[in-house]
Amino acid sequence: MAHGHTIPFIDLAILFATKGVKSTIIATPSNAPRIKKVTHKANKLGYQIDTLVIKFPAVEAGLPDGCDDTDKVPSPDMMPKFFLAVEMLKQPLSDLLKQHCPHCLVADMFFPWTTEVAAMFKIPRIVFHGTCVFSLSAMEHVRLYQPHKSKETFTIPNFPGDDIKMTTAELQDHVKQETWQTKLFNDSKETESECFGVIVNSFYELESVYADHYTDFLGRRAWHVGPISLSTKVVINKAKRGKQYSSIEEHECLKWLQSKDRNSVVYICFGSTTNFVDSQLMEIAKGLEASGQQFVWVVRKEKESNDEKGKENWLLEFEKRMEGKGLVIRGWAPQVLILENEAIGGFVTHCGWNSILESVTAGVPVITWPVAAEQFYNEKLLVEVLKIGVGVGARKWKRLVGDFVKSEAIEKAVKEIMVGEKAMEMRNRAKRFADMAKKAVEDGGSSESHLNALIGELSSTAMKTCK
Repeated sequence: MAHGHTIPFIDLAILFATKGVKSTIIATPSNAPRIKKVTHKANKLGYQIDTLVIKFPAVEAGLPDGCDDTDKVPSPDMMPKFFLAVEMLKQPLSDLLKQHCPHCLVADMFFPWTTEVAAMFKIPRIVFHGTCVFSLSAMEHVRLYQPHKSKETFTIPNFPGDDIKMTTAELQDHVKQETWQTKLFNDSKETESECFGVIVNSFYELESVYADHYTDFLGRRAWHVGPISLSTKVVINKAKRGKQYSSIEEHECLKWLQSKDRNSVVYICFGSTTNFVDSQLMEIAKGLEASGQQFVWVVRKEKESNDEKGKENWLLEFEKRMEGKGLVIRGWAPQVLILENEAIGGFVTHCGWNSILESVTAGVPVITWPVAAEQFYNEKLLVEVLKIGVGVGARKWKRLVGDFVKSEAIEKAVKEIMVGEKAMEMRNRAKRFADMAKKAVEDGGSSESHLNALIGELSSTAMKTCK
């Protein structure tokens, strides 16, 4: 029940439905209306997909009433209560499964207890991960071998390919020390090995060495069915993916881009949860201006305060100074459509997997600015393995705020991704991966074949269960 997890999960349910499988999404009250808009459209197109609403026990867990989404959690120190409420869904979910008798349960990685629930009804539970197998494998190696306990900088042990080096500062808090999340992640990994398998929103050709390693060395059965959004574009309106507040209309943004030359604009966006302090935003503005490149910059809109009013003052001045050369968007932006526009030549990203897949699908190279979650691992894949990105220099895992980066580093990275022979090489390589992504979801492609194989296995299991 976090924005970056919900979007691909809806896509996945629709993907199953497009293959003739009846899909039902279990949603909490505040998320249900947005999901129902999509499922209603899918129904009109003839797909069997439904939504069931389950009450979220926010008050019972000590949260404000209606706090059924991570965006609504008042403060980070209340997140343990949120996950307590999530675990309290065990009985309501059991009641739904008993009533509706599904043949399979697909659950997010943060619901490890659903493995036990599915077993009660003798149905398979499949884990859905919101990231790639490279990062899943790397994180599991760090969890199992704990190389950070003896070295500040280390090579991930027993990991395939080139030596992938990490630092302790790049690791999640729950890895470096015992926190309330440590048990959650450990439970997630342990129940994952007991499940029917794992669905990954990636495609085999993008990370084939790590896909094989994930299965052969770590023993996880995995089906790579992505990029899922490419398969569901008939149902999901690209312009309507995600949150809908924006300071600019979609057509205004695209019209502005259409007036620019091919590969001449850098796009900057850090997802729906990352925050930067005002001084960091100023450094970004300074770096963009010094780079001399045209840009579209998405600045996350927060509740207005005195500090926010101060931010608006300098930001408005910056906008005025950059008029014609730069476009500032406050809040949500039609990211997929922006990345697909031929004017976009590079993407500054926090390395969230949804954003990475969207850039790969569009054939756009990236400037990596990881902040939290598994994003530092994702950066290694982009920069060191796929070689379609350059790092901006962020070196510390910071949860939501982001490591501080000076304007000079931002200027250098923007120039490197936009101008010169190296930029052209990365762009050409990114275009090749985009072609691979499109072929993967076509008839006979690797992702389409993985999906068909999974559905075939589930159908066989369902028949045995019915007998």
